[in-house]
Amino acid sequence: MIQVTNAFGTRSVRVAGAGAYVPPHAVDNASITQAIPGWSADWISEKTQIRERRFLWELDPQTGVTTAPADAGQPACNTDMCEAALRRALDMAGMDAAELDAVFVVTCTPDRVNFSYDAMEVHRRVGCRPDAYALLIDDGCGGTPYVMDMVYKMIRSGAINTAAVIGSAFTSALVDRDVWTGDVEPSPGRKRLPAAFGAYVFGDGAGAVILRGDGEPGQGIVSSMAGNDYLQLVIRRAGGVENRVSGAVNPADAAFVIDGQLVARSYPTYMNACIAGVLAERPELRDKVQRYYFHQPNKRLLYHYVKQAGLPAERVACNVDRYGNTSAAGMLILLAEDLEQGVVRLGSGDLVLIAAVGANVHYGAQLIRL
Repeated sequence: MIQVTNAFGTRSVRVAGAGAYVPPHAVDNASITQAIPGWSADWISEKTQIRERRFLWELDPQTGVTTAPADAGQPACNTDMCEAALRRALDMAGMDAAELDAVFVVTCTPDRVNFSYDAMEVHRRVGCRPDAYALLIDDGCGGTPYVMDMVYKMIRSGAINTAAVIGSAFTSALVDRDVWTGDVEPSPGRKRLPAAFGAYVFGDGAGAVILRGDGEPGQGIVSSMAGNDYLQLVIRRAGGVENRVSGAVNPADAAFVIDGQLVARSYPTYMNACIAGVLAERPELRDKVQRYYFHQPNKRLLYHYVKQAGLPAERVACNVDRYGNTSAAGMLILLAEDLEQGVVRLGSGDLVLIAAVGANVHYGAQLIRL
């Protein structure tokens, strides 16, 4: 257990609680391919092993667009999902929101792109203190453990004591046939990439975890790491001023366009770096990890990596075949579900490992004793 001694004493950073929200509406492969033509439903099943994804907004396969849910009593936006996940994490932790020193929302699909709106709104809704930080961090699949590493170091330093990290994905509101049936050129001279693949694999959801600096010695985050690299795994050029400066007009720039071959080649490299990084000082714990919570690009790629890395497949949590790729939310949704179902338990000493890589590129990992 890595600890630090300072004016605040010896501090262990533990997971106090986790929560998740996943929309109830399932969209099967036949529906998404009717809405966004490109691949066949069978081809998606074969190549990704994704059967369906969860959408917060309702998809009309005929028109190829989505609309906000008609039921005013259910979540309808990114902030709603984040709030629901955080409230469930607080309930599991037995905590009041006033105990939080920071709320960090990790997403690339915010309700509003400026001024940390989603984080500020969650902060307001749950009743955080005015001096508690509220920041939205624009990031993708690797952003959650990347930010958790930052929070871990903040807590160990004594700067804060308790923080919530929320990861979310809200792609369904962006689904539009005119956007997602186009393509983009990743770089001059390279083969153009179809946008449709992103529509097929992404789903909606939010997950939250609360980290707290009051764990007993031997409990909590054993080790943590994060890193950067510079590959364009996912391309989205809309939203900033770049297109306006260049004068380029391409509807597909509003889609999240995945470079599938680059993801497939690089995923094992970064995931190996994550696992090696958190086990470097405690190699004897490698065979004692009871559950792995990995970023899930798709089920086929995930389990190809698991087999290649020699990991026990039965210990690798997976829901991407049912929920779709939920980006920054994925690992926390998996953890919250396992805690709720008793697969792992807080205070049990169960050893788990979180690891992810994503976007362009952030990667990170935590080895945690629950």
